[in-house]
Amino acid sequence: MLRTTKPEVAIAILYQGDRFLLQLRDDIPTIAWPGHWAFFGGHLEPGEDPDAAVYRELEEEIGYIAPQLSLFERVEDETVVRHVYHGPLVVPVEQLVLTEGLDLGLWSVDDIHQGQRFSSRAREERPLGPPHRQILLSFLEHRRIEQAI
Repeated sequence: MLRTTKPEVAIAILYQGDRFLLQLRDDIPTIAWPGHWAFFGGHLEPGEDPDAAVYRELEEEIGYIAPQLSLFERVEDETVVRHVYHGPLVVPVEQLVLTEGLDLGLWSVDDIHQGQRFSSRAREERPLGPPHRQILLSFLEHRRIEQAI
């Protein structure tokens, strides 16, 4: 595995059918993408493998024990390395326990293309973080191509 001096995160694209679970991040100015919709996941602990980190983060943030996640891609920009996993959300959203963030919700493909969505907890429209939107659009294109084959 490639190692870098940049912070590394493991994040998950969770889906039910054609809808995608996202988290509305807290309005804390010191975190990445405050007040934006984003994926669940987080930083790797020292010595932790991304494969283990993504499962740990999901359990910590929403109490979800994913049955199976697969690596979709590794995305590196000037500030961070994102290990992007994907897998099904096999429980109703109502069973998830949000312990981090302001809100959570299933997004439609139209929501993703629009790039923003209303949060009932924040009581306003909030944007999807640009890198998260880019990753989702890439994932949707990948799935479209796979289904056409």
